[in-house]
Amino acid sequence: MLQPFLLHKGKVAVLDRDNVDTDQIIPKQFLKRTERTGYGRFAFYDWRYKGDYEPNPDFELNRPEFAGATILAAGENFGCGSSREHAPWALGDYGFKVIIAPSFADIFHQNCLKNGILPIRLEKEKITEFMEKANSVGVELTVNLADQIIWADTGLAAAFEIDPHWKDMLINGRDEIAYTLIHEDRIRQFEESRIV
Repeated sequence: MLQPFLLHKGKVAVLDRDNVDTDQIIPKQFLKRTERTGYGRFAFYDWRYKGDYEPNPDFELNRPEFAGATILAAGENFGCGSSREHAPWALGDYGFKVIIAPSFADIFHQNCLKNGILPIRLEKEKITEFMEKANSVGVELTVNLADQIIWADTGLAAAFEIDPHWKDMLINGRDEIAYTLIHEDRIRQFEESRIV
């Protein structure tokens, strides 16, 4: 089971880069772990650190004003590259609950949904507005999944689309196993009918 996702309010961090691939999100040398947790400290490793986990001051997400951000505003084609599910594991463990981008790689988009992270596609112009506010004065966004709207206290707002199945899954905190277990009685009846 996942945590139900209804309403989320959080600080926005900006990663204004296009084509951020999954090897940049979680480099391959960290894929040997068998747990789903603990990947946050390796997220964006090659950009985030100068070596020996010394923070790189030039990396956007290391800016002090982005500390504790739970919403990531990113560029086009976020999560491209390999299909590794470790990428959303790393982002979730880092603290992100929502990722806003103009477009996502399809498999990455699905992997986020399966792991309780809400990927929101918005027009580039709208994301640029959010990024500009976050970069200049900082911004907190409120994401209302039930009404499919995202807004800031500064007046910025946008509606977003989501597949009804995944909306239901997130609101109810279900992963695919929990969804299957909803039909446990029907599955049992089917299995019993097949016994000869």
